[in-house]
Amino acid sequence: MPHASRESATQMLSVLDHWVERGWLRTLDAAFARFLWTEVPHSAPLLLLAAALASHQLGRGHVCLDLQATLDDPTFALSLPPDGPQMLAAVPAQPPAEVLAGVTLAQWQAALAAPDLVALEAAGAAANTPLVLAGTRLYLRRYWQYEQDVRAGIERRLARGAQLETALPLDMARATLDALFAPSAQKKPGTTRADWQKLACALAARSAFSIVTGGPGTGKTTTVVRLLALLQTLALGRASGAAHETSARPLRIRLAAPTGKAAARLNESIAGAVERLPFDALQSHVDSNALRKAIPTVVTTLHRVLGTRPGSRRFRHDAANPLPVDVLVIDEASMVDLEMMAAVLDALPPSARLILLGDKDQLASVEAGAVLGELCDRAREGHYTEATRAWLEAATGEHIDAAMLDAHGLPLDQAIAMLRESHRFAADSGIGALSEFVNAGDAVGVAKIWARGYADLARIVCPAADDGALRALIVDGRAGETHDARRQGYRHYLDTMHATRPEAGAAPNALGAWAAGVLAAHGAFQLLCALRRGPWGVDGLNRRVARLLHEEGLIEPRGDWYAGRPVLVTHNDYELGLMNGDIGIALDLPVAPGEPPVLRVAFPAGDGSGGVKWVSPSRLQGVETVFALTVHKSQGSEFTHAALMLPDTFSPILTRELVYTGITRARAFLTLAVPEGRSVLDRAVQSKVQRASGLMAGLVSDARRESLPA
Repeated sequence: MPHASRESATQMLSVLDHWVERGWLRTLDAAFARFLWTEVPHSAPLLLLAAALASHQLGRGHVCLDLQATLDDPTFALSLPPDGPQMLAAVPAQPPAEVLAGVTLAQWQAALAAPDLVALEAAGAAANTPLVLAGTRLYLRRYWQYEQDVRAGIERRLARGAQLETALPLDMARATLDALFAPSAQKKPGTTRADWQKLACALAARSAFSIVTGGPGTGKTTTVVRLLALLQTLALGRASGAAHETSARPLRIRLAAPTGKAAARLNESIAGAVERLPFDALQSHVDSNALRKAIPTVVTTLHRVLGTRPGSRRFRHDAANPLPVDVLVIDEASMVDLEMMAAVLDALPPSARLILLGDKDQLASVEAGAVLGELCDRAREGHYTEATRAWLEAATGEHIDAAMLDAHGLPLDQAIAMLRESHRFAADSGIGALSEFVNAGDAVGVAKIWARGYADLARIVCPAADDGALRALIVDGRAGETHDARRQGYRHYLDTMHATRPEAGAAPNALGAWAAGVLAAHGAFQLLCALRRGPWGVDGLNRRVARLLHEEGLIEPRGDWYAGRPVLVTHNDYELGLMNGDIGIALDLPVAPGEPPVLRVAFPAGDGSGGVKWVSPSRLQGVETVFALTVHKSQGSEFTHAALMLPDTFSPILTRELVYTGITRARAFLTLAVPEGRSVLDRAVQSKVQRASGLMAGLVSDARRESLPA
């Protein structure tokens, strides 16, 4: 069988077409390779193959194609198996391993020596080729440029750290931090555990770029509110020893999140966190009323902050029209892809601070790049220098363990704080223990945890041919013979919808209260899954769940729209004020007596008020039924009881990050549901997302180059 090093360009294009038919490659990827061939007909077959795979990698979240990793494992660069039903076996296709058999890295790099199409990284900025080769990494030019821009933007802000630290009034910072963290300032003698929320505030105050990462319930929102109070106190307060207040203006601060759902959730929590600030304790430093007004409580999407341009990938705010901000805070930053991060850094004024919040262990963005995960790769170990430790101890009074020191720590390490204590999951929480085992890739620990009898964990088998177990789970939240009445299923919100429905002619506020109650009840349970297609994906499970609920008499499907249908918004609709990820419920509104009800979809108002936004179904162009929700789409959401359904066969989509994210969507109860037969959980726990990228490698090499003597 011929392989890549000897095939002609037309043969290679034929192979790519067969891969498309098989479902291993996207049509777009093969078309890109064919375009390059029409532009440069003498292109080597290995170049066309690399171009198609580099394009395909973007669709799988990778920023580039790692040539060596692909040669080591050709399935690394293709969607094998496809997400969903297997494609027709009759479609002929050479397996990737066969096509690349005998190809060496040197041969592949030599085939890419085509100046018309591929520029080497050293000349990348000056060239105008569609591809850029950086060592063993092949990029589409646009994504190579994004990576360069993000790296340069971060490095410029890290370089301002020394200037900010020098200008920071240490005595005032210490006094403010002690007031903001009064309980930790009065720790009992002998207590050695550091308050990482306090340390995170101090770290961020001395840097123009900072990251606060931590798992669910570690206090990221509380921390950032106290950080904003610290920054505004320093901006508004008296200088040490001054006789009167300075006339400095408050910092201009914006709060943002990648999706509307994440923004709404932060909106709900941040106002309460601001109210809990100890303003009275800060009065000796700054007027409490001025400080209260200077801390924002409104969160918007990143798209709104940057200003979208219809029909364009570009934003209204960029380097030529920078954002009018001094501080930009981005929550759920794990969901921010490389392109968006480049746009954010481009739009920030050089003097502005950027603060990222997020869980480094969560799933990365669906789009290319895992920016937060890459940047936080070393966060757990700290890698703080002695100078950083000394400054932090002076600013906070907290002690940093010697195990977290590193004489060769990178500048980036000095700007990252990891929150380590969960306030959501108690010591006896099975959800907390399971998430830790999954994060550590400990399949043995995961396997043993089910025998420990945790009250908040359950595991059930849902055979494809028997609806019994799935019916009990999704209707009543039952998992096995024993059942905790607090574990709800979908009956809870549907019974709420029927039982509390107002009479015809009810006042608008009564209708709003009814809808708000139904939406709150819906948040008590959610079925999560890994895939979109197939019987264990969103498509198959939504149909199956709707049928089971209909058989129970809880819903009456009549066409696409019916009362009780939960829907997910799939793209931002600024005219309606709905964002990607928003979930609403279709409700039959009782109108005048004797008149038929009117179907409307109720969405949370999204401003933390607890209000409701009513939308006619005819105006919703991008929604889908969401009895089953992918783990990816669930990011930024939490549910009292979450059920994670795994498929019956392993897929590259199944990774420990996906399992961890699904587990931690549960606030109080988690049910793991698996099809009949051997569970794929063990393999998923041991499969870690490896997104091809050069962002961190570039930051490390640049830092080491800067540390060399001139």
